[in-house]
Amino acid sequence: MSGGVLRTSVLIVGGGPVGLALAVELGHRGIPALLVERNSRHARQPRAKTTNVRSMEHMRRWGIAERIREASPLPEGFPTDIIFRTRLFGRDLATIGNAFFGAPGRNELYSEHAQWIPQYKVEGVLRDHAATLPSVSLRFGMALEGLRQDAEGVEAELLDEAGERLRVRADYLVGADGSRSTVRGMIGARMEGEHAYAQNYNLVIRAPALREAFAGGRSIMYWLVNPDCAAIAGPMDLGDTWYFGFPVPNGTPPLTEAELQARMTAAFGRDVGAEVLTVDTWAAHSLIADRYRDGRVFLAGDACHLHPPFGGYGMNLGIADGVDLGWKLAARLQGWGGEALLEGYEAERRPVHRRVIEEAVANYAVLAPQLLRPGLEADGAEGEAARAEVGALILAHKPREFRTLGVVLGSHYSGSPLTVPDGSAPPPAAVTEYVPSAHPGCLAPHLWLEDGHSLYDLFGAGFTLLVTDAAGDGGALRRAAERLGVPLDVVAPGDARLAALYGARFALVRPDGHVAWRGDGIADAEGVLRIVCGLGKAAREPMPAHEEEGI
Repeated sequence: MSGGVLRTSVLIVGGGPVGLALAVELGHRGIPALLVERNSRHARQPRAKTTNVRSMEHMRRWGIAERIREASPLPEGFPTDIIFRTRLFGRDLATIGNAFFGAPGRNELYSEHAQWIPQYKVEGVLRDHAATLPSVSLRFGMALEGLRQDAEGVEAELLDEAGERLRVRADYLVGADGSRSTVRGMIGARMEGEHAYAQNYNLVIRAPALREAFAGGRSIMYWLVNPDCAAIAGPMDLGDTWYFGFPVPNGTPPLTEAELQARMTAAFGRDVGAEVLTVDTWAAHSLIADRYRDGRVFLAGDACHLHPPFGGYGMNLGIADGVDLGWKLAARLQGWGGEALLEGYEAERRPVHRRVIEEAVANYAVLAPQLLRPGLEADGAEGEAARAEVGALILAHKPREFRTLGVVLGSHYSGSPLTVPDGSAPPPAAVTEYVPSAHPGCLAPHLWLEDGHSLYDLFGAGFTLLVTDAAGDGGALRRAAERLGVPLDVVAPGDARLAALYGARFALVRPDGHVAWRGDGIADAEGVLRIVCGLGKAAREPMPAHEEEGI
């Protein structure tokens, strides 16, 4: 502290999973970061419920994947199925197994399976881990009151719950402060798109009678398709606590306790004597900010993109924002990343955000009310025929929402100015199917090595040059990285499968796990590094011939 002003490298406004992910990413890179959050207490609404395979891979990289799994209220092996019924104690319609790829067990496509866990539990693990990182400070009960910036940094004024003011001087400020972002308003960014498709209620309830629902098959989520109260419900733990959500038309007055109980009775098919613990209302939007940056101030997560919460994308998309912005800010602050690297944050993330918004909107178009058919709960042939029709509709349309590896792992940065094209085309866009590709901009293909390790475990904190065959030692790139001060690890696992998987002898993998360049040799190692680090081109003498031949 100097002259009443606290100094840090990055000021993060917002203590949800996005801000915490950014703080952890920066902390693992030794970057001083101060995270502030206006709320001193943490909400216990489940909100996001699944930490997807890619987010879990980041947790693995941070060394906390097992802590996330241990924090889940449901035991290991609890089915990650989605069960569709007319009512909770009604007729079965269809089941989608292994939703979000949450079933334990190794899969060649990823290093960590997804984990069902309420968002507030994820936040708790991230918060505890961030507190162990020496360069990270967390302050809750502190709100942003104002900011100004100049060419050298950002100065923010903060106010705590006791009315005490604090001034903070930072190199950069990141608004990870949610859909009602204060930071977004302060930099004059605007959200564009479709507002408030419908209003929704989300309750947390306690009802021992709901245990009986497991007799028809345990599930992390039950879709309840009926004309009285189409809803979604599921267990938050094995202690009789459940979430329960349903839509209401826009403009509906606040529902009373009696009305909430009536909705639950209708959706469940009987009165379960539920105790309402919390009530949360929310609206589904399809919005994206007109810009993610103003000078040294950035937006991340819900502060710059919003979409209907169908597909398990929201929190996970924000965590990926934190990772992307984190390594780029760290590179800039450590001197080996250029300004173009920061410009690449919006250039790379916006297309991914748009794609996810489109997917979430498509999922939102087929909800329980759209699945209703006459006679759905009838006995006899009429009811059986109606339920068979709806079951077929579910299996035709809803796997797109619950089996999304094509989006989660297949989203890429092809064509980014921070990648080096190799003349190949990116893989076709897909939703449920994921075909690994080392095309520049794609996520580096995963492989379980013969010694039991994940290939990803070999990747370093900076760039990694992956040698896929026995030839070459990466000498030219290693020497260029030393000249530029770029952190680079060279790994050669010696696995014969890698050459075919990556389609080249060498692949340069970014700190976020995406391929930046691949090839069988390199003529301008420093030029490649300048591009992928956003340093721009530099006039220099041609490389010696022995460095041009191969790598």
